[in-house]
Amino acid sequence: MKGRSQNIWVLLLLLLAGIVLGGFVGELLGSFPALKWLAYGKTFGTTAPIVLDLGVLTLQLGLQIQFTIAGIFGIVLAFLVYRKM
Repeated sequence: MKGRSQNIWVLLLLLLAGIVLGGFVGELLGSFPALKWLAYGKTFGTTAPIVLDLGVLTLQLGLQIQFTIAGIFGIVLAFLVYRKM
């Protein structure tokens, strides 16, 4: 069971790296007119942070996830790398 849980963490780490690198590549190459489609995507989440004021402590919570074509390519590439391991 320990080997399986370690494999899950490796997969999650690779997927996170794929999302970040894919987003970076999409942002970088999206400035070129021929590759602008790589930066196309949709953002999901809260537009303004949710504020919880407890008098002594104030918490601001917010989450946004942006999916782009390049990010999806990064996820697929990370999964393929995981399958090769």
